[in-house]
Amino acid sequence: MSSRNLILDRVRRNQPAPRPAPELPDFDRPLAAPLAAFTRALARMGGVVVEAPAAQSLEALIRERFPQARVICSATAEVSGTRDVRTVRHPADLHDVDVGVVRAVFGVAETGSVALSEREFGVNALGFLSQHLVVLLDPTTIVSNLHHAYSKRDFFNAAYAVLMTGPTATADIEGVLIRGAQGIRTLTVVPVAPDATQAFPPITPTRNTP
Repeated sequence: MSSRNLILDRVRRNQPAPRPAPELPDFDRPLAAPLAAFTRALARMGGVVVEAPAAQSLEALIRERFPQARVICSATAEVSGTRDVRTVRHPADLHDVDVGVVRAVFGVAETGSVALSEREFGVNALGFLSQHLVVLLDPTTIVSNLHHAYSKRDFFNAAYAVLMTGPTATADIEGVLIRGAQGIRTLTVVPVAPDATQAFPPITPTRNTP
């Protein structure tokens, strides 16, 4: 028997008896207004929540906020944009996207994060090559903290998942903060319930790295 197998054999024979994992608390605290808590947390990270006016379409809202945008790539049928993510064949084809539009799975009030996976992006690079990212979020899906977020099956069922919290940022040793240094320059969250009449068939994700 080699030294390696000898060591592994001894480890196997000397393992402690299995026992159930400890129960983890949810660390719940009263949260009367999840959207308000989410909005404050996102603002601390440089993102912004924008209410969708009842008399204005999502398309018009995005055009108003980003009047210079030429390429608006949408991964949701709720916003047409100028480019349908389903037509994108290679991640690098998103290099010219001014505004990316996606719908989040859920939000986290504690951190102001939105949960996205390859199913929502269609092409993962949409969340990182876009200059600006607009995220549609159903307010009823906001969970209180990260303990609740990580207990959701969405993380286990996805090949790729990310919690996005504001635009990208970097700070040097003197504490100068630069936003939009490595990826999206702004993150805008629009709290709006999904429109059942406007839904893509499931997107087949493009295999790619963010």
